[in-house]
Amino acid sequence: MIPAQHSPGEGAPPRFRLLSALSYCAPLLVNGIVLPFFPVWLATHSFSDHEIGIILAIPMVVRVLVAPVVAMIADRLKERADVLLWSGSLSLLTAIALFWTTSFWPVTIVYALQGATFAPYVPVVESIVISGVRRWGLDYGSMRVWGSIAFIVSTLVGGQLISRWGGGLVLDVMVFGFAMTVVMAIFCPRIGPTRRRGQPINIPAATGSGLREPHLLLLLIGVAIQQSSHAVLNAFSSIYWHHLGFSGTEVGLLWSAGVASEVTVFFLSKRLNRRFDAWTLIRFGCAVSVCRWILFPMNAGFAGFFLLQCFHGFTYAFVHTGVQRRIMATVQETQESSAQGAYFFYVGMAMALMTLASGYLYAWLGVVSYYVMALVAFSGLGLVISAYYLQPQSVLSGGKTREAA
Repeated sequence: MIPAQHSPGEGAPPRFRLLSALSYCAPLLVNGIVLPFFPVWLATHSFSDHEIGIILAIPMVVRVLVAPVVAMIADRLKERADVLLWSGSLSLLTAIALFWTTSFWPVTIVYALQGATFAPYVPVVESIVISGVRRWGLDYGSMRVWGSIAFIVSTLVGGQLISRWGGGLVLDVMVFGFAMTVVMAIFCPRIGPTRRRGQPINIPAATGSGLREPHLLLLLIGVAIQQSSHAVLNAFSSIYWHHLGFSGTEVGLLWSAGVASEVTVFFLSKRLNRRFDAWTLIRFGCAVSVCRWILFPMNAGFAGFFLLQCFHGFTYAFVHTGVQRRIMATVQETQESSAQGAYFFYVGMAMALMTLASGYLYAWLGVVSYYVMALVAFSGLGLVISAYYLQPQSVLSGGKTREAA
């Protein structure tokens, strides 16, 4: 929890909570369509599996490189929300351009440009909301959760639309989603730049050696590898489910189940943190990943896949929550942004490389490639366990004090 600098709500701009929640909804409305259904649109244009993997992977690399740079620029502007207008507008243009691009290289280039233009949108919204939490003591979760709800709703509605009118409708829904990001960029709260030295809130530069801790570095790499095991799921699960005869509505329900389980874990995070230490959450999530990918090629029908999608709360949310706790326990507050940047970079690069590889794996092995993802998750688990034993002895033997931090 970020400490409040003022009493809750004092001095907050009118409708800050509402507009912040809607600012989260807009970009996740787009993600709720693009992530599950853009591969289906690619498949309708007869792209091969390895071509789909390349098209999906390149924007991931671009986002990892662009988002931190633009976020730093946003911190130096008079109004960070101005970046959202540029990001949403340029992304909308790339979505429109996709209507005239149906061959490999044009689609790859346009989609890569979309990755670059859309990359800073969510981080800048996060920055504005966190500033509101710091300055006026607002509740972060009550605003952030509406983004996940928007993802679920857009996935369900998009699934129904695509089930009725086919994968060609993906671009129409994508354009609508990006149009909403432009609208919300106009109405997003304007609260000025990040406050710096000499102002009521002091945000000092990162210093110290916490990020050089070998066990933290190994933990971040291990988790990045484990998270990258989701690559085949993200790139080809919708195509796989369509081949099994599931309707667009059913595919949307499966994707929504994963996000709903993730939201549930975040809602229960306080209780989980009281009962389990961070390492337990991380190791359990990694272990469930191995089991999830072993079971995935076994067609157990819609109910079976629905249950496997509910495992996402463990394979992502458990791990993410645990990593955040370990960062807080290991890294000084002045290094928090640097630590988050390192976490974002490792996971983003690992996911991009694995998505690129997944195209070739799926073309070669089909659903058997999920067994490869199980091995990837297992190797990530091995690094996490090694990181646990690499901790300084005082932390390993008396971790309760550090975990409580």
